Amino acid sequence: MQSQLRGGTRWKRFAVVMVPSIAATAAIGVGLAQGALAASFSVSGQSFKVTTDRLEGKGFNQYGSLAQGVDLEGNKALHPVAVSAFKSADITNMCQSVVTPHVPVFGNVSLRLTAGTGDKPVHAENLYLDVESLETTSAEFRNIDIGVAAGQATKGPELAAGTNANGFAQHASEATLTGVKQTAWATTAGTFNLSNLKLSLKPGVHECY
Repeated sequence: MQSQLRGGTRWKRFAVVMVPSIAATAAIGVGLAQGALAASFSVSGQSFKVTTDRLEGKGFNQYGSLAQGVDLEGNKALHPVAVSAFKSADITNMCQSVVTPHVPVFGNVSLRLTAGTGDKPVHAENLYLDVESLETTSAEFRNIDIGVAAGQATKGPELAAGTNANGFAQHASEATLTGVKQTAWATTAGTFNLSNLKLSLKPGVHECY
């Protein structure tokens, strides 16, 4: 299953490279901030870290799936993930970071993106998070059903392509997560409106947590 494919839809890719074109990065950032692009963050097969103070989502599905990544030798490998999918979500004080090691001359290089730091949170539609690990200080679900088949998890967006429809799943009409720390392999959304977007590329290790 390719994380960028959802229900047969081909998603535009946001590919992070270590020597990006500033003009292209600015154009993508403006497009995302204005909600003009479908957004997919998948960092060259690497996992990345995400934090947020608060995520308020409507139409929540969660189930197991596989994400494309790499192993320790740099070979392509599939990684088990928990897909958290929301029909819509508002995210307060979001941070995403990835560290690329062993870059010639620089050593470790960190790419860090923050958004939703002001009065207006990040807003996403048809949001899919391919999560390897997740911690929260609080998680509240409304009208939750636990232990349904993935194919019967209908409160959130459509099932990700390649997912076993008979696998374990849960779904809820609403979910509120606070103090979120997660390691993810991909973030995909139909639209992603990022207020107060800031992107930085620095030598060294500068992760969200």
